[in-house]
Amino acid sequence: MELYQLRTFVAVAQQGHLTRAAEQLHLSQPAVTAQIKALEEEVGMPLFERSAGGISLSLAGQELLPRAQSILAAARQMLVHAGELKAQPAGQLRVGISLSPDLLRLGTWASVLCARFPLLNLRLHHGVTVDVLNQVRKKELDGGFFLGKNPYGNVNSLVLTRLSFVLAMPPGDGAMPHGKELGKLPWIGISQFSSLNRLTSELWRELNIAPRKMAECDHLDAMVELVMAGVGLSLVREDLARRLEGEGRLRIVPGVVRQAELLFVYAADREEDPMLERLLEALAVAWPESPPTGTV
Repeated sequence: MELYQLRTFVAVAQQGHLTRAAEQLHLSQPAVTAQIKALEEEVGMPLFERSAGGISLSLAGQELLPRAQSILAAARQMLVHAGELKAQPAGQLRVGISLSPDLLRLGTWASVLCARFPLLNLRLHHGVTVDVLNQVRKKELDGGFFLGKNPYGNVNSLVLTRLSFVLAMPPGDGAMPHGKELGKLPWIGISQFSSLNRLTSELWRELNIAPRKMAECDHLDAMVELVMAGVGLSLVREDLARRLEGEGRLRIVPGVVRQAELLFVYAADREEDPMLERLLEALAVAWPESPPTGTV
């Protein structure tokens, strides 16, 4: 069964006359007759009743006509949708992610992107924030999330939010240390490829301390686990630290707060790239509080 046969069937049913249907379809009357005959043979029953006055639908034809019209309508809708897809960007989009998925609102922006632009093949690559920035700079990634200050002029930054970090220490009942006393306690070392390395180094210089590193880590969630397990002190995202302190799982050293910007970074020369524009549209949905002119 072919679409052109269904189109002919519908035209004859609407016109009630072979000749007028042929004129509408720009076919000869024998061609219309042959298509109707072939369709009747395929369905195994007559679709029309012929008389001297013309042609009319049989009971079977009346039953099948709405289905034929529905199939033709679906075919037209498919062509319209294909035209819409043709106008959309297509290809692979490589995005570097770091930090925790909930913090990045990963589910929201990825679902928006995939729903609106189904021809984009989203590839997520997890890495330390500095690695993500370098891979974007080298164009190994199309974009990515970075925590901290972007030092590269050939990389654009979209400011998503500003995060606060506090100094967390293992739970206990001892006196709360402060100042240089913090340098006598064990700390969790941070990989040089983590953005928290800069914040932590600045804090050590300000306190004039050089504490002993009990372990080195580049994953923020893992660092929180090490703090709660009693391994050492570390900077922890404030909202998370406050919740865990309320549960008695760690303590927050008062008066120590550091802030860092969460950025989405991408190569500056890709500003007009259609795929990147679609990604930024999805980010705007997930981060409505981010200023639309937040590139720096």
